[in-house]
Amino acid sequence: MSEPRRALITGITGQDGSYLAEFLLEKGYEVHGLVRRSSSENSERIAHLHDRIELIQGDLLDYHSLVSALRQARPSEVYNLAAQSFVPTSWNQPILTGEFTALGVTRILEAVRAVDTKIRIYQASSSEMYGKVREVPQSETTPFYPRSPYGVAKVYGHWITINYRESYDLFAVSGILFNHESPRRGREFVTRKITDGVARIKLGLSNELRLGNLDAKRDWGFAGDYVRAMWLMLQQPEPRDFVIGTGETHSVEEFCRIAFEHVGLDFRDHVVIDERFVRPAEVHELVADPREAHELLGWKPEVDFRGLVRMMVDADLATLSGRRERDASSPAGDSSTPHSR
Repeated sequence: MSEPRRALITGITGQDGSYLAEFLLEKGYEVHGLVRRSSSENSERIAHLHDRIELIQGDLLDYHSLVSALRQARPSEVYNLAAQSFVPTSWNQPILTGEFTALGVTRILEAVRAVDTKIRIYQASSSEMYGKVREVPQSETTPFYPRSPYGVAKVYGHWITINYRESYDLFAVSGILFNHESPRRGREFVTRKITDGVARIKLGLSNELRLGNLDAKRDWGFAGDYVRAMWLMLQQPEPRDFVIGTGETHSVEEFCRIAFEHVGLDFRDHVVIDERFVRPAEVHELVADPREAHELLGWKPEVDFRGLVRMMVDADLATLSGRRERDASSPAGDSSTPHSR
């Protein structure tokens, strides 16, 4: 009996990493995850997988730790999902964002080149690279015009991956992923902020939701669909970059409207515009042209936009309802239940 295929996932504790780990385990992989040397590492998203995966300490800032992790895991596939990925934070911490999101990619590629050039590498690129878009929709050949330190760092990571592929004959590919969300999305992201806020308002834990630009539009899909595309890209006979998205664009206001309507409320009664949440430089009309992914990978999303919003609202309602029930049954009663974000 042959040994199972091995994969190493950086950023395994994140939204995408947790879905990808589940997907690869179902495929029969032996899954290793890179985690930073931190006692406060948030592993909530993969808690249910701890007895099925192997966690290895390492850091995108430390080249030698990446070499050690590769030698320990002996993967045939590496998925580099780790990054400082919250766009607003990249304005406050542009240098750290560059170290993780840009130079961290170089360290991964260099480590693979040093350990085993047969390893196939997936790099998580982003639609934020398009920024001030040059054309609508955006395809694999659309020029980049990033509008944030995060977007700039992602462009570097994207091009250094191409450079290593062409210079050293590595099987290294980038998936230019448009926004992908899920109940596992961090609450600092606008989609989860909305669905968490809707659940709190419905349950009487809050009365308002403060947001920035409601006119901003994105191509939103379900993260569980997108990790399937990552895997498919590493199964191709030749390395090639792909745009992954739904091909549809929706505004923050539309996301709000569907989320509030799902619980029988009108978003206009609860949403407050707060200038603190408006970006210094906004991106416009980010929408994917995923035709090559459809035709060459055979990939298409299975969860539609409305289904995604409802899924996220239902999950937050369930989480908050369960927490309230636990608080109510505790000796302290429900006095500790939070009433605002």
